[in-house]
Amino acid sequence: MSQINYLPEWPDGKEFAFSIIDDPDSQWLSDSRTVYAFLEDHGFRTTKAIWPVRRDSDPTAHGETCDNPAYVEFCLALKSKGFELALHNVSYETSSRAETVRGLDIFRKLIGQDPVVMANHYNSLEAVYWGSSRLNGLNRLAYNLITGYKNHHRWHGHEPKHPLFWGDLCKSRIKYVRNFVFHEINTLRACPFLPYYDPKRPFVQSWFAGSDGSDVRAAKRLLSPKNLDRLQNEGGLCILYCHLGHGFVQEGHVEREWAKSMERLSKMNGWYVPVGTVLDFIAGRSGISTIDDRQRSRLERRWLRQKLWHGTS
Repeated sequence: MSQINYLPEWPDGKEFAFSIIDDPDSQWLSDSRTVYAFLEDHGFRTTKAIWPVRRDSDPTAHGETCDNPAYVEFCLALKSKGFELALHNVSYETSSRAETVRGLDIFRKLIGQDPVVMANHYNSLEAVYWGSSRLNGLNRLAYNLITGYKNHHRWHGHEPKHPLFWGDLCKSRIKYVRNFVFHEINTLRACPFLPYYDPKRPFVQSWFAGSDGSDVRAAKRLLSPKNLDRLQNEGGLCILYCHLGHGFVQEGHVEREWAKSMERLSKMNGWYVPVGTVLDFIAGRSGISTIDDRQRSRLERRWLRQKLWHGTS
C-alpha cells in the first residue's frame, strides 16, 4: 500500500486537501460555538456529524442532540456558511429500525436532505458492518483475538433478518460511510482508493478512511509541522477523524497547541472543504473504486497492526 492515488491537481491550484469529520460525542452547544467559530475564522469548512434524536435516557454523558432548538439553529447556521452536516447514527444509544427511519426523516426535514456522510456510533448496536464485521477471514480472527471477542457479532444494522437491520436504508439514503482510521497524516497514503465500494459489504454505497485525531492529544500529534509539510509535499488528503468535544475546548477557549497547529495549516495552500465535497471531487475524477480481495486484506492488515500497537477506531 505504498502507492498513493495522487490526483493531477486539486481545485483552484491548491497543493493538498484537508477536512474534518467531527463526531458529536461529549460536545455541547457552548463548546460547539467556540470551536466552530475558530474553524470558520481560519477558513476551514468541515463536516459535523449530529444526532437527530434524543433518547429517553439521560443524555448528559453523551452530547447535544437536535431536540434542542438552539442547537438546530446553530447547525443550520453552520450549513449556511458552507459546513456539512452528517449522521452519527440517529442517536447516542441503540435504535430500532422504526426509530432509525424516524431519525433519518427528522434529519431530512431539519437539514433539507438526507445525510451525504455517516460515521457509525460505537454505542449504537444498529451500526452497519462494525466490530468484527469490518474484517474478513484471518483478519477477522486476529481482530477477535485482539479484542477478546467482545466485538464479535455485536452490531447488526447490516443483517437483514435482525430487528435492528436498516442496511437497505443506509444504501439508498447515505452516500459515504467512514470505516478505518489510521495514524497517518495523508489519508490517501493509508487508503489509496477512497472512496471505495466493497462487494462483501453491499449495504454501503461507498466507504472512506480517516486520519486519527480522535481527541485533542491525537490531533496534536498528527498535525505536527513535519507531518503538515509532508502532506503538502505529497499533494495528499487528510480527513481528520475527531471528537471536537474531547478536549479541543478548554475553559471556554480552543486548546492552545491545537489552535497553533490549525493556524499554521490555515496559512498553507490547502483546499479546506467538507468531507462530502472532497469525496465527490475524487469520485468525479477517478470514480468509485471497487476493491478486490487483495486490496481489502492489505487495508485490514494495516489497520490491525495499528490497533495492536496504538489502538484506533
